[in-house]
Amino acid sequence: MSNLLVRVLPPRALKLLASVLPLLFLSGAAHGDVPAPSPFRQAVPGYVYSFPRDFGSRDDFRVEWWYYTGNLEAEGGSRAFGYQLTFFRVALEGAEKTVNPSRWKVDQIYFAHLTLSDLDGGQFHFFERINRKGLGLAGADAGSPRVWNEDWTLDAQGEKHVLKARESGFGLDLELTPLKKPAFHGEDGVSLKGQDAGNASHYFSYTRMRTQGRVLLDGKEHKVRGTSWMDREFSSNQLNGGQAGWDWFSVKLDNGREIMLYQLRLKDGGIDPYSSGSLILEDDSVRRLAREDFSIASAGRWTSKHTGIEYPSGWELDIKNPKVRLVVEPDLKDQELYNLRSISGTYWEGSVSVKGDYAGSAVKGKGYVELVGYGKALKQVLPE
Repeated sequence: MSNLLVRVLPPRALKLLASVLPLLFLSGAAHGDVPAPSPFRQAVPGYVYSFPRDFGSRDDFRVEWWYYTGNLEAEGGSRAFGYQLTFFRVALEGAEKTVNPSRWKVDQIYFAHLTLSDLDGGQFHFFERINRKGLGLAGADAGSPRVWNEDWTLDAQGEKHVLKARESGFGLDLELTPLKKPAFHGEDGVSLKGQDAGNASHYFSYTRMRTQGRVLLDGKEHKVRGTSWMDREFSSNQLNGGQAGWDWFSVKLDNGREIMLYQLRLKDGGIDPYSSGSLILEDDSVRRLAREDFSIASAGRWTSKHTGIEYPSGWELDIKNPKVRLVVEPDLKDQELYNLRSISGTYWEGSVSVKGDYAGSAVKGKGYVELVGYGKALKQVLPE
């Protein structure tokens, strides 16, 4: 089901929204071209993180997001759920050149996605919100971990992350506590997506967060507990024009380790050598995984009845050292977000279950998978 909450925006902003997803990740120049100078800061090696600054808004970068997913159970294990709540901020290109004191001006677009996977009921519910920064309808504090899109909110209270979002009888009210230190991906938290300057993001995660609270499903509240994963990224241009999309995996294993993998797919059918990942150990240390250190193989296919798009469904993940072999299965086949107004594309984002072998010992776990760029490749050209 989809309940789309689109606030009144001027035509220029609505035109932008048709291309927001490519804007999140694609550079304005094809691979090998010289990009035009940008007023926005680029993600480059050598960056030094500082907290709480980098948890708060970084509007010196063009794009940023705060992304949460989790695997939850109702009290007594009577029902299982997955959820996603992500807040995005995107700066309009050229807005920084315009002096406009109006509170109605559109220089920043904020949108948010909420999903609930009712695993026992076999239902997937998704919602979105879109707002401008003006009038206080949406925003993110600088230097403070507070983000909102109307009454959908992220607020850090001490070490706890508090998520609240509710819409049409569905929603969540959750308190998340990190069980590990932040994991910095790539080279000291700079995750390279290509060889050109700026084809990167500043990227860190809380890979295991104790989670408790309430889920609202069709008007009925369920007390829940479980674990969550949080991604924080900010950048100005990530991917290049030869990349079609990506497959992203987060896995929380019962041996205290976590795994993040992303596979960048090329338009010619190949896999980009800048695909990479991280293995997070029990002591919070992070082992970087290069493209040659792992493989991802599809074990099945699923075709959406909503869009006709065919997605991989079920995967085999292999890591060379330590030797890890995992089978990943979707908890629901249909966890597709479609007919969205905030982005031009359709994507699959869903709860998964994991089992397999880690260095000779049996393991199992839970996680989330994101599939982007199926059906049509990401666009290359950004809006004016």
